[in-house]
Amino acid sequence: MNEFWSRYARNRSAVMGLGILVLVIFMAAIASLIFPDDPFRLAGIPLSVPGANGFFLGSDTLGRDVASGIAHGAKTSLLIGLVATFAAVFIGIIFGAFSGYYGGLVDDILMRITEIFQTIPSFVFAILLVAIMKPSIESIVIAITVVSWPGVARLVRGEFLSLKNREFVQACHTIGMSDMRIIVREILPNCLSPIIVVGSLMVATAILIESGLAFLGLGDPNIMSWGFQIGAGRTMLRSAWWVCTFPGIAILVTVLAINLVGEGLNDALNPRLREGN
Repeated sequence: MNEFWSRYARNRSAVMGLGILVLVIFMAAIASLIFPDDPFRLAGIPLSVPGANGFFLGSDTLGRDVASGIAHGAKTSLLIGLVATFAAVFIGIIFGAFSGYYGGLVDDILMRITEIFQTIPSFVFAILLVAIMKPSIESIVIAITVVSWPGVARLVRGEFLSLKNREFVQACHTIGMSDMRIIVREILPNCLSPIIVVGSLMVATAILIESGLAFLGLGDPNIMSWGFQIGAGRTMLRSAWWVCTFPGIAILVTVLAINLVGEGLNDALNPRLREGN
């Protein structure tokens, strides 16, 4: 672990990204303490400029506190990003592991299914799925999961193809170890590094997709999120710039931080880079 942190700390951008991400998570964790009222509460005068009428970041068209919305929206965006990513990685590992390990007909069937999902533009597919299922947190998570898992499946398949003929796997076959045990206990642990890196980047993508869906009016109307705030203020962008700008900055900073953390994880976990150091 110390060696990992030592390699990670060499990337100053990654350290900065981790610091920013920790602050965002901390803000989401204490949002209810900082802003105990419902973020949908009509707290005061509509379209108050930042700093006026007790609104640090201003208010929106209905008098809702923009700062409160950002703090509470952080929980929504991070939760959706993490849950959707875990689900997508889980499905991708299953498809990729069986496809790469068994090959042949199994590989052909699973990869053709994967390609079907990859032929449809991901954001358009997500819009279609949410519109069919009805906008809600659950439907958004399902939509993001469905459009995200094929990339993980491709990655895991490639890793399994490169590892399944290694000596340690052949030794497992020789001693009569079952296929499932070989997949789960022997090969998969050796694939975790690239999966972790890709998974961290997928969280950022999931946050962007959720924000885009909410902006288009396909977010959960009962849950505050950054995309919901931007969508609510898009018609007033010229006259009330702060309604969209501050949630947009929150999305930008969070996604950038996650990408920097992913870059740092790649530097720390990639064996080729380790050999170079």
